[in-house]
Formats: sequence, structure tokens, C-alpha cells
Amino acid sequence: MVVLVSGASGQLGQSLRHVAGCFPEIDFVFCNSNELDITDQADCESVFARIKPDYCINTAAYTAVDKAESEPEKAASINVTGAKNLAVACKKSGSILLHISTDFVFDGKSNTPYTEESQTNPLSVYGRTKLEGEQAISETLKKHFIVRTSWVYSQFGQNFMKTMLRLGQERDSVSIVSDQMGTPTNAIDLAEILVKIIMSCTTGNPEALFGTYHFSGEGQCSWYDFAKKIFEANDIKIAVHPIQTKAYPTQAKRPAYSVLSKAKIKAAFGIEIKNWEESLKK
Repeated sequence: MVVLVSGASGQLGQSLRHVAGCFPEIDFVFCNSNELDITDQADCESVFARIKPDYCINTAAYTAVDKAESEPEKAASINVTGAKNLAVACKKSGSILLHISTDFVFDGKSNTPYTEESQTNPLSVYGRTKLEGEQAISETLKKHFIVRTSWVYSQFGQNFMKTMLRLGQERDSVSIVSDQMGTPTNAIDLAEILVKIIMSCTTGNPEALFGTYHFSGEGQCSWYDFAKKIFEANDIKIAVHPIQTKAYPTQAKRPAYSVLSKAKIKAAFGIEIKNWEESLKK
């Protein structure tokens, strides 16, 4: 079985590389943006023709949420055009596509966890382009899994956890937003779930499983809560002050509440999901 991973230099791509050795039955082919430019349809089709993947995991994305507000065309070229190009290549080659999306497709006005059927209403260019990427895949390719996730962190790449660890070494105190609620997701956990989805397809009926799913850690917290746990887990002594979103203005609007319901993915694939605090300690 051949699994092509696009965006291999990003934190989820690196996380997949980290867990790949646990699945010797899968031949992973990792491609960074130089080896597979998802914004170039011809390049996509050339790479697919050469590798002949059974599955493609698309971890490539434009994720600079604030910068996207001033670079909407660049964000769209990767998050929308790139997603569609991979869907077209998968359709021509008979491959199954696993695509990563985001909690930012929602507006945060709910006070209960979002299901896969909840109304989408992105507040930012990033959220809008990720939603349009989902739509492009759904309109192009039946054989797909779209996995929405949230607040992704890991030992790889740039993320909130690593920023907090750096600040913990540089400062005596930090002020962190306390009125945005969501759930942190360990990228290693997400990588393992993506492989679990692929393995389920090889033993069951994938036609009945295709569609959109939500995955994150269990539980919920604010960015303030998340930061405090990061410092506690690493025994870093630092004062953490809660602040309101309005006191920390950003270019892009963020959902005030973006907790995702995982009921569907747990039922479909028979998985248990660790609490976010447990995964953070790991």
C-alpha cells in the first residue's frame, strides 16, 4: 500500500513521518512543496503518475491566519486550488484523499460542540479558503475523507506550545486570551488517526465511510488554560495573566467557541480519544 503525504515539511507531515515506522505495511512517500507543488495541476498529475499512490494525505496548507487577511490570493491558491488539484489527481489515479481542514470554518457563536452537520460561517480569509477547499474536494471526488481539527501543536514546526515554551525562557510573565474556547490537538494523535482511517478502509467498506469528520483532543479549554498547562507540564515558573480578545486585537477574527464534537469519528472507526491534558503531557 502506497500513501503519498503532501506538505511533508509541516508539523503534521513531520508527525506522520514520526509514526510511519509503526506501520511497516504502508509505504509512505513524503513530498515537500518542492517535490509536490499542489498549486500546479500538471505537477500533481506527474507526481501521481510516477508514485501511483493508493492514498494521499494532504497536510499542505496556508495556515498563517492573520497574514492571510493581506494575502487572500496566496491563501486561496494553496487551500482551495491546491485541494482541488489533489482531488482531480486522485480521481484520475483512483486514489483516496484524506484532507485536513479546520475549526475556523465555524463562526464561534455556538455554545455546544460543533458537529459535521453544523452550519459553517467562517470569519476569516483562512477559514473561508479552508471551507472552499472542502467544497472543491466534495464536488470533485467521492473517495475522500475531510478531517477538521483544531489548535494543533507538536514538537515539530511552529505552534502555540513551542511559542509558550520559548516565552517561558525569555519572560517573567505573559498575557494570554481567556475568552476563546476550543480544544488543543496533539499532531501525533492526529497522524495516528489518519493512519487508522486508512487501515479501516483496507479491512472494511470505505464507500460507507467517506465524508467529513471532526477530530481533536477531548475536553475544552481557553488559550489561557492551555498556556498554564504547558508551563505546569514543563515546570516553568511564570506569571500567566488572562486577557480578553478585545485587548489583543489581530488582523483576522477568530471564533470565540470552536469545540468540535467527535461522536461521528469515534463511532465510525471505533476509536478512543485522549483528553487534551493527557496528550499534552505525552
